[in-house]
Amino acid sequence: MGNRLSAIVTRTGDGGTTGLADGSRVAKDSPRIEAIGTVDELNSTLGVLLAEALPPAVRELLTSIQHDLFDLGGELSIPGHAALVAARVDALEAAVEAFNAELPPLKEFILPGGTRAAALAHVARTVCRRAERTLVTLGQHAEVPDVARRYVNRLSDLMFVLARVLNRAAGQADVLWASRRARGE
Repeated sequence: MGNRLSAIVTRTGDGGTTGLADGSRVAKDSPRIEAIGTVDELNSTLGVLLAEALPPAVRELLTSIQHDLFDLGGELSIPGHAALVAARVDALEAAVEAFNAELPPLKEFILPGGTRAAALAHVARTVCRRAERTLVTLGQHAEVPDVARRYVNRLSDLMFVLARVLNRAAGQADVLWASRRARGE
């Protein structure tokens, strides 16, 4: 880490710009800052999920993902810098396959819910999808490494699977969607 944060209040952003790690300044509403902020929000959402009682394997995986997301935020704050590697995408894919193999096949759509931990995993999934959209938007204005987009895409898949895993670990069934006809409406 090149610069330690000793002064938190700097007043340098009062005019609507913020500094990137390369020393350049950009508008606080730029696509790059939107992407950085949404990745940070995703990481914070995982932090809330990690405050819950979780199976050890899920806790370990989410903690590792938080480090990856911090790396991604750093990558985004230095235009042209790449921090995530394809092996991290592969690790997410392997986790999706391993956790999903323990679940019964889905025959219906499921609603976000069940246990608090599962509901938080669904919230993380939706924030992750938004982060992916911000990366696509940023990619229309600047170079975004393919690995970053693939990582966030796989992570949203993993969060869906983990929501189901967390419900099952707590003895809670998935909350199945029923059409209006099935609900008698």
